[in-house]
Amino acid sequence: MNNLEVKNLSVETAEKRVVDNASLSLGAGEVHIVMGPNGSGKSSLANALMGHPRYTIAGGTIALNGEDITQASTEARAKKGLFLSMQYLPSVAGVTLLSFLHRAHKELTGEEVSIFEYHKQLEVRAKEIGIDPAFLRRGLNDGLSGGEKKQTEMLQLLALKPKFAILDEIDSGVDVDSLQKVFRGIELLRKEGTGFLLITHYQNILKNVEPDRVHVMKEGKVMRTGGKELAEEITERGFESLTA
Repeated sequence: MNNLEVKNLSVETAEKRVVDNASLSLGAGEVHIVMGPNGSGKSSLANALMGHPRYTIAGGTIALNGEDITQASTEARAKKGLFLSMQYLPSVAGVTLLSFLHRAHKELTGEEVSIFEYHKQLEVRAKEIGIDPAFLRRGLNDGLSGGEKKQTEMLQLLALKPKFAILDEIDSGVDVDSLQKVFRGIELLRKEGTGFLLITHYQNILKNVEPDRVHVMKEGKVMRTGGKELAEEITERGFESLTA
């Protein structure tokens, strides 16, 4: 069974400690939510897990299915089954989502599939959660609204089927209709075995997904870990009362 294990992870950037001795364990098909106020280290944790070169591992380990990937390159982590949805997505004019995913599929699997056949496969996946397949012909994040970008990222997830997906602020600045499609995709992939680490500071995420675990971060530390009831406590009392 797939497992993403983070043990006593400390991360630094620009000589500042941004994640401090954080631990969590994510299994196949599980959904974990990482919550915390702005500046608590949530996005830094996400970037460090994916191997962003700006973030230096100062201690601890990251293991995927028992293999230590703490020092692995971002490309290597992606090929082993990690996926990061960034909060702010770059645009790539002149490259369609379809051509991008077709190349990524070949790199990840080594399979030779015609772009025509691959397009048909992705159309089916898009329709499963109500996303317009026309996005496949659009430029990669080019000229898209925030909600449209999140829908195309969900198409990427459906196409690449990672073992674990880290979604940073998936519900920030996204319209209700797009958000419903995103969470339909999460539930579909969850049933197929993908594990999710959802990073947010909005407690309303509970209206859309039932988490297996909730982690609360403050000042780079994982201060509390619990079930759905922990997020409900935060809704009632705020972050400060739980992490003081």
